[in-house]
Amino acid sequence: MASLTSKFSLKSVIPGGGHEHNPLTMSDDQILEQIISTHVNSDTKFDVGPLFSLVDNTLTRSTHIVDGVVQGSSQVSLEHVDDKSTQANFSSPLCTLRQISSEMQCKPPGEHVAHKTTMAILGKLSHYEWDAKAVLTLAAFAMEYGEFWLLAQQQPTDLLAKSVAMLKRVPILTKPASLQKHRQAIVELNSLTKSTLQVIELIFELEQFSSYDTKDVPALAAATEQIPLDVYWAIITIVAIVTQIDCLITESEHRQELSHYGQKINIILSKLRKQITLCRQQIEVARTYYKIRKVMQTPTETSEVLKLLIFSSDVSKPLYDGASRTTVSIDVLKKKNVYLFVSTLDITEEELSVVLKIHEAVKTKNQTDQYKIVWVPIVEEWTDQLRKRFEILKAKMPFFVVEHFGSVAGLKYIKEEWQFKKKPMVVTMNHQGKILHHNAFHLIHSWGIKAFPFTKTQEEEIHTSRQWVASIGSQMHPQIVTWFKEEKYIFFYGGHDKDWVQQFNKYATALANDALLKEKKILIELYHVEKENKNIFSTFWSGIESLFVTKAHKSAEEDDDVTKEVQKMLSYKNESGWALLSKGSEVILTGHGTTILKTVAEFEKWKEFVVTKGFEWSFKEYHEKAAKALHRCSHLEVPNVAGKLPERIRCPECPKTMEVYITYKCCHDEATPNAAR
Repeated sequence: MASLTSKFSLKSVIPGGGHEHNPLTMSDDQILEQIISTHVNSDTKFDVGPLFSLVDNTLTRSTHIVDGVVQGSSQVSLEHVDDKSTQANFSSPLCTLRQISSEMQCKPPGEHVAHKTTMAILGKLSHYEWDAKAVLTLAAFAMEYGEFWLLAQQQPTDLLAKSVAMLKRVPILTKPASLQKHRQAIVELNSLTKSTLQVIELIFELEQFSSYDTKDVPALAAATEQIPLDVYWAIITIVAIVTQIDCLITESEHRQELSHYGQKINIILSKLRKQITLCRQQIEVARTYYKIRKVMQTPTETSEVLKLLIFSSDVSKPLYDGASRTTVSIDVLKKKNVYLFVSTLDITEEELSVVLKIHEAVKTKNQTDQYKIVWVPIVEEWTDQLRKRFEILKAKMPFFVVEHFGSVAGLKYIKEEWQFKKKPMVVTMNHQGKILHHNAFHLIHSWGIKAFPFTKTQEEEIHTSRQWVASIGSQMHPQIVTWFKEEKYIFFYGGHDKDWVQQFNKYATALANDALLKEKKILIELYHVEKENKNIFSTFWSGIESLFVTKAHKSAEEDDDVTKEVQKMLSYKNESGWALLSKGSEVILTGHGTTILKTVAEFEKWKEFVVTKGFEWSFKEYHEKAAKALHRCSHLEVPNVAGKLPERIRCPECPKTMEVYITYKCCHDEATPNAAR
């Protein structure tokens, strides 16, 4: 609460009535400004818990007696009312309670008087925390209210109680005629007492959450910021109830209107319940998160890790086995190596095909008994439409599926530790549940079965391979696979400028048909990655993006020629033209439209070197000269995939670090089921 002190000026409260001190017409900011000025930050600690337990006991029994009395019962049984007191040796702050009580007694009705009284009470309790202010005021009221109705119970049989009851005017309310006359007023103030008790109980509970970090429980920040205002309304409502009781027992012609306070308390009660529920949920999520983090540091068994990660209760739900079309226990994953396929329901056929590569790799390697695939669908709020979408996707998966229509218990862990960003990811786990790759999705997409068993170690082994276009090209057209096997030179080319594409095709075709190259048996093929062919275009560029992701976390010192070529290729995605030259599946170079077109168009200028130095060397040397002569900026659009993106990326064209810009994109694809995200 200390942070609120700086939000408002510490101006003194001017006593007196008038419109400016009517809380029903004042804004929240005006009320806050006044009540914060009464608060003094102090190291004084007061154990609110034991006092609240006694107050809760007192008011629960008192309001129960009132309920019985207004229904015509002279003796109300309290045997079934739970005893919530926690400490038998509790020492009551009696003097403080009496001081508060004296502030509330025998005040005329009216909102401005209630406000003034509330400010006086807050002034007396200036060194207490906000929940303590509320509980102490409630305790002062509970002493009087509890005694009043205790005397009402005992006076028929106890002469001392009868005498004290007369002094306190108890019979004024409890005589049958008076009770009939004031029944509605008594019911109203008793109901408001119950509601105010509930509000203060929730404020007390909310304060118990203050030990949690708002990073883990974000709802706590907004909830605790409103506590001073909620405490004010709880106290002023108690003041109004006391005034109404005084009006009734003194048989005054005036009454304290309670309906406005009732409306306010009910609004606060509803709000606090929602905030408490949300805080409890977030606290449970945080506890699960830290529990998972601890377990993941020293995991011992796969199925136990998955139970904790996926299911919120101790009883885990069964898995759907896509192979047998039956449900099975999660224990089938015990001591198995597991590939966790984590995604929303918004997955494409291409993305699903990546996971099916794992399925085929496991079958090819005859490892189906040791390696299992599990789809974990991430849906934060299920609907009938999303369930239908889930069933459609489930039917396409020949492996295990988590069929759990609730929130994934470890969602916070998956988002924060695995950096899940709604894009599909594949987490590789060994039989103990140890993570061998935090996201092998792009490794699988790029290399297929060659990267089996899709671990970080395997990724390191193939990191410098120059045959990175092999997996991409083989998915685009069967003819490309043949060209790879025949070790032909291949120009993959494309771009957004149709004129450039036509020019490149013209000069590259002339180059491929040159008599000298044919004589030297240098065979060149051309493959146009057409933007208009969405399947081919998507396959090519999603493959390049996946390759980039697998290499993005290499430090600047580890940058190798392969990584630079992949980065350069990705930087050409939105350019007017580009080309990639490979020999078989081994990449020779990648080039921007301006430099690559100049190189093929001016073949006659470097043709003679082909005889002495070879085609590859001659092409690369002339292209490097062209690149140096034609200055251009490099633009690299990084896909927002799962996993942490590198903070710095070195330019693939020069030693400098690239500047960072943020781009937002929408392709207006109505087929994308956003609800699944």
